[in-house]
Amino acid sequence: MECWFVQEKPGRGGGLTGATTQEKSLLHIRTDKQSEAAGSQSHASGIDPSRVYVVTDPSANLCHVSLNPPRGSIQKPQCEINPFLPGPSSLKWVASLTESALSPVYLQADWFSASFQGLDQQLGVSTISRAPTGTKEHDVILSITSRTMSAKSRLGEPVTLDCNFWVDPSTPVSTLGFAVEWRYQTRGDGRLVLAYDGKLDRLADTHETGAFLDFEALHERGNASLVLEEAKVRHSGTYICTIYLPYLLAQVAMELEIVEPPSLSIHPSPLPLAVPGQTLNLQCEASGFAPLPLEMSWEFKGADGKSRSLGSGRMSGHRQAWDGTYSQSSRLELDTSKLDLGRGGEVTCVAVHAGGTRRASVTLNVIGFSSPSIEDSMAMVGVALVLYGLIKFVSWSFTGSGSNKADGED
Repeated sequence: MECWFVQEKPGRGGGLTGATTQEKSLLHIRTDKQSEAAGSQSHASGIDPSRVYVVTDPSANLCHVSLNPPRGSIQKPQCEINPFLPGPSSLKWVASLTESALSPVYLQADWFSASFQGLDQQLGVSTISRAPTGTKEHDVILSITSRTMSAKSRLGEPVTLDCNFWVDPSTPVSTLGFAVEWRYQTRGDGRLVLAYDGKLDRLADTHETGAFLDFEALHERGNASLVLEEAKVRHSGTYICTIYLPYLLAQVAMELEIVEPPSLSIHPSPLPLAVPGQTLNLQCEASGFAPLPLEMSWEFKGADGKSRSLGSGRMSGHRQAWDGTYSQSSRLELDTSKLDLGRGGEVTCVAVHAGGTRRASVTLNVIGFSSPSIEDSMAMVGVALVLYGLIKFVSWSFTGSGSNKADGED
Protein backbone atom coordinates (compact mmCIF):
# COMPACT_ATOMS: atom_id res chain seq x y z
CA MET A 1 0.00 0.00 0.00
CA GLU A 2 1.36 3.40 -0.99
CA CYS A 3 1.37 5.94 1.83
CA TRP A 4 2.59 9.44 2.66
CA PHE A 5 5.21 9.64 5.40
CA VAL A 6 4.68 13.03 7.07
CA GLN A 7 6.95 14.56 9.69
CA GLU A 8 8.13 17.93 10.92
CA LYS A 9 11.64 19.14 10.21
CA PRO A 10 13.65 20.13 13.30
CA GLY A 11 13.42 23.87 14.01
CA ARG A 12 16.39 26.22 13.86
CA GLY A 13 17.06 26.82 17.54
CA GLY A 14 14.70 28.32 20.07
CA GLY A 15 12.56 25.18 20.03
CA LEU A 16 10.58 26.41 17.00
CA THR A 17 8.89 23.78 14.90
CA GLY A 18 10.19 23.41 11.37
CA ALA A 19 8.26 22.89 8.15
CA THR A 20 6.35 19.69 7.47
CA THR A 21 7.76 17.27 4.91
CA GLN A 22 5.96 14.62 2.86
CA GLU A 23 7.64 11.58 1.38
CA LYS A 24 6.17 8.69 -0.54
CA SER A 25 6.40 5.42 1.34
CA LEU A 26 5.36 1.84 0.77
CA LEU A 27 3.78 -0.49 3.31
CA HIS A 28 3.86 -4.26 2.89
CA ILE A 29 1.07 -5.72 5.04
CA ARG A 30 1.05 -9.16 6.63
CA THR A 31 -1.07 -10.72 9.37
CA ASP A 32 1.70 -12.58 11.20
CA LYS A 33 5.49 -12.53 11.38
CA GLN A 34 5.80 -16.06 9.97
CA SER A 35 4.17 -15.14 6.65
CA GLU A 36 5.91 -13.34 3.81
CA ALA A 37 4.37 -9.91 3.11
CA ALA A 38 2.91 -9.86 -0.39
CA GLY A 39 5.37 -8.23 -2.75
CA SER A 40 7.82 -7.44 0.05
CA GLN A 41 10.76 -8.07 -2.26
CA SER A 42 9.64 -5.41 -4.75
CA HIS A 43 9.84 -1.66 -4.38
CA ALA A 44 7.66 0.86 -6.19
CA SER A 45 9.54 3.19 -8.49
CA GLY A 46 10.26 6.62 -7.10
CA ILE A 47 10.12 5.49 -3.45
CA ASP A 48 13.21 5.71 -1.27
CA PRO A 49 14.10 2.19 0.01
CA SER A 50 14.41 3.69 3.51
CA ARG A 51 10.67 4.45 3.35
CA VAL A 52 9.62 0.90 2.62
CA TYR A 53 8.16 -0.83 5.69
CA VAL A 54 6.82 -4.26 6.57
CA VAL A 55 3.75 -3.95 8.79
CA THR A 56 2.46 -6.90 10.82
CA ASP A 57 -1.24 -6.51 11.60
CA PRO A 58 -2.69 -9.56 13.42
CA SER A 59 -6.13 -7.89 13.50
CA ALA A 60 -6.19 -7.98 9.65
CA ASN A 61 -7.98 -4.62 9.61
CA LEU A 62 -5.47 -3.35 7.06
CA CYS A 63 -6.39 -6.24 4.76
CA HIS A 64 -9.95 -4.97 4.27
CA VAL A 65 -11.04 -5.00 0.63
CA SER A 66 -11.61 -1.21 0.58
CA LEU A 67 -7.93 -0.72 1.41
CA ASN A 68 -6.81 -3.11 -1.32
CA PRO A 69 -8.23 -2.04 -4.70
CA PRO A 70 -7.50 -4.14 -7.81
CA ARG A 71 -4.05 -3.68 -9.29
CA GLY A 72 -4.02 -0.76 -11.72
CA SER A 73 -7.08 0.88 -10.18
CA ILE A 74 -7.25 4.67 -10.55
CA GLN A 75 -8.91 5.09 -7.16
CA LYS A 76 -6.65 4.40 -4.21
CA PRO A 77 -7.16 4.43 -0.45
CA GLN A 78 -5.84 7.38 1.52
CA CYS A 79 -2.90 6.67 3.84
CA GLU A 80 -0.68 8.80 6.06
CA ILE A 81 1.98 7.71 8.54
CA ASN A 82 3.65 9.89 11.19
CA PRO A 83 6.25 9.44 13.92
CA PHE A 84 4.55 9.09 17.31
CA LEU A 85 5.87 9.95 20.76
CA PRO A 86 4.28 7.93 23.63
CA GLY A 87 3.40 9.85 26.77
CA PRO A 88 0.98 10.05 29.71
CA SER A 89 -2.28 12.00 29.50
CA SER A 90 -3.51 14.51 32.07
CA LEU A 91 -7.19 13.92 31.26
CA LYS A 92 -9.16 12.79 34.31
CA TRP A 93 -10.58 9.73 32.57
CA VAL A 94 -7.12 8.65 31.33
CA ALA A 95 -4.86 9.50 34.29
CA SER A 96 -5.51 6.18 36.06
CA LEU A 97 -3.77 4.31 33.21
CA THR A 98 -0.39 5.85 34.04
CA GLU A 99 -0.77 6.62 37.74
CA SER A 100 2.47 4.78 38.55
CA ALA A 101 4.33 7.48 36.54
CA LEU A 102 6.85 4.81 35.47
CA SER A 103 7.54 4.51 31.76
CA PRO A 104 7.96 0.80 30.86
CA VAL A 105 11.07 -0.39 29.02
CA TYR A 106 8.68 -1.59 26.33
CA LEU A 107 8.27 2.02 25.14
CA GLN A 108 11.93 2.26 24.19
CA ALA A 109 11.44 1.82 20.45
CA ASP A 110 10.34 3.73 17.36
CA TRP A 111 6.60 4.42 17.38
CA PHE A 112 4.34 5.46 14.50
CA SER A 113 0.73 6.50 14.06
CA ALA A 114 -1.04 5.88 10.77
CA SER A 115 -4.48 6.71 9.39
CA PHE A 116 -6.20 4.97 6.49
CA GLN A 117 -9.41 5.68 4.62
CA GLY A 118 -10.86 3.04 2.31
CA LEU A 119 -12.49 3.53 -1.07
CA ASP A 120 -15.91 5.23 -1.00
CA GLN A 121 -15.45 5.88 2.73
CA GLN A 122 -16.34 2.26 3.49
CA LEU A 123 -13.80 2.04 6.28
CA GLY A 124 -11.56 4.24 8.40
CA VAL A 125 -8.60 2.76 10.29
CA SER A 126 -6.15 4.34 12.71
CA THR A 127 -3.17 2.43 14.08
CA ILE A 128 -0.30 2.77 16.52
CA SER A 129 2.65 0.58 15.61
CA ARG A 130 6.00 -0.22 17.25
CA ALA A 131 9.32 -0.92 15.55
CA PRO A 132 12.55 -1.90 17.31
CA THR A 133 14.83 1.12 17.10
CA GLY A 134 16.40 1.51 13.68
CA THR A 135 14.37 -1.25 11.97
CA LYS A 136 11.67 -1.04 9.31
CA GLU A 137 9.43 -3.79 10.68
CA HIS A 138 6.34 -2.33 12.34
CA ASP A 139 4.01 -4.27 14.65
CA VAL A 140 0.48 -2.89 15.05
CA ILE A 141 -0.19 -2.54 18.79
CA LEU A 142 -3.47 -0.60 18.72
CA SER A 143 -5.98 -0.44 15.88
CA ILE A 144 -9.28 1.48 15.65
CA THR A 145 -11.82 0.99 12.88
CA SER A 146 -15.05 2.72 11.86
CA ARG A 147 -17.56 1.78 9.18
CA THR A 148 -19.56 5.00 9.53
CA MET A 149 -17.06 7.50 8.13
CA SER A 150 -19.95 9.40 6.57
CA ALA A 151 -23.34 8.77 8.18
CA LYS A 152 -26.79 10.29 7.64
CA SER A 153 -29.92 10.14 9.75
CA ARG A 154 -33.46 11.50 9.87
CA LEU A 155 -34.65 13.56 12.82
CA GLY A 156 -35.75 11.57 15.85
CA GLU A 157 -34.10 8.32 14.75
CA PRO A 158 -31.48 6.51 16.85
CA VAL A 159 -27.93 6.81 15.46
CA THR A 160 -24.97 4.47 15.97
CA LEU A 161 -21.50 5.77 15.14
CA ASP A 162 -19.23 2.77 14.70
CA CYS A 163 -15.91 2.60 16.58
CA ASN A 164 -14.14 -0.66 17.39
CA PHE A 165 -10.65 -1.13 18.76
CA TRP A 166 -8.18 -4.00 18.93
CA VAL A 167 -5.09 -4.35 21.15
CA ASP A 168 -2.35 -6.86 20.49
CA PRO A 169 -2.80 -9.33 23.39
CA SER A 170 0.92 -10.17 23.41
CA THR A 171 1.96 -6.64 24.40
CA PRO A 172 2.50 -5.54 28.05
CA VAL A 173 -0.01 -2.66 27.71
CA SER A 174 -2.90 -4.96 26.77
CA THR A 175 -3.74 -5.75 30.41
CA LEU A 176 -3.25 -2.30 31.91
CA GLY A 177 -6.66 -0.86 31.06
CA PHE A 178 -8.09 1.53 28.48
CA ALA A 179 -10.17 4.69 28.21
CA VAL A 180 -12.68 5.90 25.59
CA GLU A 181 -13.45 9.47 24.63
CA TRP A 182 -16.00 10.83 22.14
CA ARG A 183 -15.80 14.47 21.08
CA TYR A 184 -17.92 16.59 18.74
CA GLN A 185 -16.61 19.38 16.51
CA THR A 186 -18.20 21.73 13.98
CA ARG A 187 -17.15 25.11 12.60
CA GLY A 188 -14.43 25.56 15.18
CA ASP A 189 -16.72 24.71 18.09
CA GLY A 190 -16.41 21.50 20.08
CA ARG A 191 -17.68 19.68 23.12
CA LEU A 192 -17.13 16.49 25.04
CA VAL A 193 -19.92 14.01 24.30
CA LEU A 194 -18.86 11.13 26.52
CA ALA A 195 -15.73 9.79 28.27
CA TYR A 196 -15.19 6.50 30.07
CA ASP A 197 -12.36 5.17 32.22
CA GLY A 198 -12.33 1.45 31.45
CA LYS A 199 -9.81 0.65 34.18
CA LEU A 200 -11.88 2.14 37.00
CA ASP A 201 -15.22 1.50 35.24
CA ARG A 202 -16.15 5.15 35.64
CA LEU A 203 -18.07 7.46 33.33
CA ALA A 204 -17.00 11.11 33.26
CA ASP A 205 -19.37 13.51 35.03
CA THR A 206 -19.66 15.65 31.91
CA HIS A 207 -21.51 13.76 29.22
CA GLU A 208 -24.29 14.55 26.81
CA THR A 209 -27.84 13.47 27.57
CA GLY A 210 -29.07 10.73 25.24
CA ALA A 211 -25.55 9.50 24.33
CA PHE A 212 -24.31 6.16 25.65
CA LEU A 213 -22.05 3.14 25.12
CA ASP A 214 -22.78 -0.57 25.31
CA PHE A 215 -20.39 -1.31 28.19
CA GLU A 216 -20.74 -5.08 27.92
CA ALA A 217 -19.78 -5.02 24.23
CA LEU A 218 -17.02 -2.52 25.02
CA HIS A 219 -15.25 -4.79 27.51
CA GLU A 220 -15.91 -8.05 25.70
CA ARG A 221 -15.27 -7.09 22.07
CA GLY A 222 -13.74 -3.62 22.08
CA ASN A 223 -16.95 -2.13 20.66
CA ALA A 224 -16.77 1.54 21.62
CA SER A 225 -19.57 2.66 19.27
CA LEU A 226 -21.50 5.76 20.31
CA VAL A 227 -25.30 5.57 20.35
CA LEU A 228 -27.36 8.75 20.08
CA GLU A 229 -30.83 7.96 21.34
CA GLU A 230 -32.62 10.57 19.21
CA ALA A 231 -31.05 12.46 16.30
CA LYS A 232 -31.35 16.25 16.46
CA VAL A 233 -30.17 18.97 14.08
CA ARG A 234 -27.41 19.97 16.52
CA HIS A 235 -25.88 16.50 16.14
CA SER A 236 -24.67 17.26 12.60
CA GLY A 237 -20.88 17.57 12.57
CA THR A 238 -17.63 15.69 13.13
CA TYR A 239 -17.33 13.01 15.81
CA ILE A 240 -13.92 11.83 17.04
CA CYS A 241 -13.54 8.47 18.76
CA THR A 242 -10.29 8.25 20.75
CA ILE A 243 -8.99 5.11 22.46
CA TYR A 244 -6.34 5.48 25.15
CA LEU A 245 -3.91 2.83 26.37
CA PRO A 246 -1.14 3.56 28.87
CA TYR A 247 1.08 6.14 27.07
CA LEU A 248 -0.63 5.46 23.71
CA LEU A 249 -3.66 6.80 21.89
CA ALA A 250 -5.31 6.51 18.49
CA GLN A 251 -8.40 8.17 17.08
CA VAL A 252 -10.72 8.10 14.09
CA ALA A 253 -12.99 10.92 12.93
CA MET A 254 -16.33 10.55 11.17
CA GLU A 255 -19.04 12.84 9.80
CA LEU A 256 -22.71 12.75 10.78
CA GLU A 257 -25.33 14.71 8.86
CA ILE A 258 -28.93 15.03 10.01
CA VAL A 259 -31.09 15.27 6.88
CA GLU A 260 -34.81 15.99 7.22
CA PRO A 261 -36.93 16.75 4.10
CA PRO A 262 -39.49 19.58 4.22
CA SER A 263 -43.21 19.36 4.86
CA LEU A 264 -45.18 21.37 2.27
CA SER A 265 -48.49 23.21 2.49
CA ILE A 266 -50.21 25.55 -0.01
CA HIS A 267 -52.38 28.51 1.01
CA PRO A 268 -55.20 29.12 0.32
CA SER A 269 -56.43 25.56 0.07
CA PRO A 270 -58.79 24.80 -1.54
CA LEU A 271 -58.41 27.58 -4.11
CA PRO A 272 -61.44 29.82 -4.77
CA LEU A 273 -63.15 29.65 -8.15
CA ALA A 274 -61.33 31.84 -10.67
CA VAL A 275 -62.61 33.74 -13.71
CA PRO A 276 -60.54 34.73 -16.75
CA GLY A 277 -58.54 37.89 -16.01
CA GLN A 278 -58.36 37.28 -12.28
CA THR A 279 -55.05 37.11 -10.41
CA LEU A 280 -54.68 34.55 -7.62
CA ASN A 281 -51.98 34.73 -4.93
CA LEU A 282 -50.66 31.38 -3.78
CA GLN A 283 -48.08 30.65 -1.10
CA CYS A 284 -46.19 27.41 -0.57
CA GLU A 285 -44.70 26.92 2.88
CA ALA A 286 -41.80 24.47 3.36
CA SER A 287 -41.13 23.74 7.02
CA GLY A 288 -39.19 21.45 9.34
CA PHE A 289 -36.25 20.73 7.04
CA ALA A 290 -32.48 20.47 7.55
CA PRO A 291 -29.88 21.24 6.31
CA LEU A 292 -30.64 24.63 4.79
CA PRO A 293 -30.22 24.41 0.97
CA LEU A 294 -33.68 24.20 -0.67
CA GLU A 295 -35.00 24.81 -4.20
CA MET A 296 -38.69 25.56 -4.75
CA SER A 297 -40.69 25.82 -7.99
CA TRP A 298 -44.26 25.71 -9.30
CA GLU A 299 -45.90 23.55 -11.97
CA PHE A 300 -49.30 23.51 -13.67
CA LYS A 301 -51.00 20.43 -15.10
CA GLY A 302 -53.98 21.18 -17.29
CA ALA A 303 -57.10 19.14 -18.00
CA ASP A 304 -55.33 17.82 -21.08
CA GLY A 305 -52.72 16.15 -18.87
CA LYS A 306 -49.84 18.35 -20.06
CA SER A 307 -47.52 19.92 -17.45
CA ARG A 308 -45.54 23.15 -17.64
CA SER A 309 -43.37 25.21 -15.34
CA LEU A 310 -44.67 28.35 -13.62
CA GLY A 311 -41.23 29.38 -12.31
CA SER A 312 -39.90 29.61 -8.79
CA GLY A 313 -42.13 32.44 -7.58
CA ARG A 314 -40.80 34.90 -5.01
CA MET A 315 -38.71 33.19 -2.35
CA SER A 316 -38.71 34.43 1.24
CA GLY A 317 -35.72 34.37 3.55
CA HIS A 318 -35.29 31.29 5.71
CA ARG A 319 -36.33 31.08 9.34
CA GLN A 320 -34.96 28.74 12.00
CA ALA A 321 -37.17 27.03 14.56
CA TRP A 322 -36.35 26.16 18.17
CA ASP A 323 -35.33 22.62 17.17
CA GLY A 324 -32.83 23.86 14.58
CA THR A 325 -34.95 23.03 11.52
CA TYR A 326 -35.66 25.65 8.86
CA SER A 327 -38.71 27.01 7.06
CA GLN A 328 -38.99 28.97 3.81
CA SER A 329 -41.82 29.96 1.49
CA SER A 330 -42.48 30.80 -2.15
CA ARG A 331 -45.24 33.17 -3.31
CA LEU A 332 -46.80 32.81 -6.77
CA GLU A 333 -49.00 35.35 -8.58
CA LEU A 334 -51.22 33.38 -10.93
CA ASP A 335 -52.53 35.80 -13.58
CA THR A 336 -55.26 34.01 -15.53
CA SER A 337 -55.29 36.78 -18.16
CA LYS A 338 -51.67 36.10 -19.15
CA LEU A 339 -51.58 32.36 -18.70
CA ASP A 340 -53.60 29.99 -20.84
CA LEU A 341 -55.03 27.89 -18.02
CA GLY A 342 -58.06 26.59 -19.90
CA ARG A 343 -60.76 25.36 -17.55
CA GLY A 344 -58.19 24.91 -14.81
CA GLY A 345 -56.15 21.99 -13.59
CA GLU A 346 -53.69 21.17 -10.85
CA VAL A 347 -51.15 23.63 -9.41
CA THR A 348 -48.18 21.93 -7.74
CA CYS A 349 -45.44 23.25 -5.46
CA VAL A 350 -42.16 21.31 -5.77
CA ALA A 351 -39.37 21.40 -3.16
CA VAL A 352 -36.00 19.83 -3.97
CA HIS A 353 -33.88 19.01 -0.90
CA ALA A 354 -30.99 16.76 0.11
CA GLY A 355 -33.56 14.62 1.96
CA GLY A 356 -35.61 14.12 -1.20
CA THR A 357 -38.14 15.89 -3.42
CA ARG A 358 -41.51 16.79 -1.95
CA ARG A 359 -44.70 17.95 -3.77
CA ALA A 360 -47.99 19.52 -2.72
CA SER A 361 -50.94 20.22 -5.09
CA VAL A 362 -54.24 22.13 -5.17
CA THR A 363 -57.00 22.12 -7.79
CA LEU A 364 -57.69 25.27 -9.82
CA ASN A 365 -61.14 25.75 -11.40
CA VAL A 366 -61.65 28.52 -13.96
CA ILE A 367 -65.28 29.40 -14.73
CA GLY A 368 -66.61 31.39 -17.69
CA PHE A 369 -64.10 29.85 -20.08
CA SER A 370 -64.85 31.01 -23.68
CA SER A 371 -64.73 27.59 -25.32
CA PRO A 372 -66.82 25.18 -23.25
CA SER A 373 -66.04 21.52 -23.47
CA ILE A 374 -68.48 18.78 -24.42
CA GLU A 375 -69.02 18.07 -20.73
CA ASP A 376 -69.76 21.77 -20.06
CA SER A 377 -72.16 21.89 -23.03
CA MET A 378 -74.01 18.80 -21.85
CA ALA A 379 -74.22 20.29 -18.37
CA MET A 380 -75.69 23.53 -19.76
CA VAL A 381 -78.25 21.57 -21.84
CA GLY A 382 -79.21 19.65 -18.72
CA VAL A 383 -79.66 22.87 -16.75
CA ALA A 384 -81.78 24.32 -19.60
CA LEU A 385 -84.04 21.26 -19.65
CA VAL A 386 -84.51 21.45 -15.91
CA LEU A 387 -85.38 25.15 -16.11
CA TYR A 388 -87.76 24.52 -19.01
CA GLY A 389 -89.51 21.77 -17.05
CA LEU A 390 -89.77 24.01 -13.99
CA ILE A 391 -91.30 26.85 -16.07
CA LYS A 392 -93.85 24.47 -17.65
CA PHE A 393 -94.80 23.14 -14.24
CA VAL A 394 -95.35 26.64 -12.79
CA SER A 395 -97.31 27.67 -15.90
CA TRP A 396 -99.51 24.57 -15.65
CA SER A 397 -100.11 25.23 -11.95
CA PHE A 398 -101.30 28.81 -12.58
CA THR A 399 -103.45 27.76 -15.54
CA GLY A 400 -105.10 24.99 -13.52
CA SER A 401 -105.82 27.34 -10.63
CA GLY A 402 -107.48 29.92 -12.90
CA SER A 403 -109.84 27.34 -14.45
CA ASN A 404 -111.03 26.14 -11.02
CA LYS A 405 -111.98 29.69 -9.98
CA ALA A 406 -114.05 30.24 -13.08
CA ASP A 407 -116.02 27.05 -12.50
CA GLY A 408 -116.75 28.09 -8.91
CA GLU A 409 -118.31 31.43 -9.98
CA ASP A 410 -120.67 29.74 -12.36
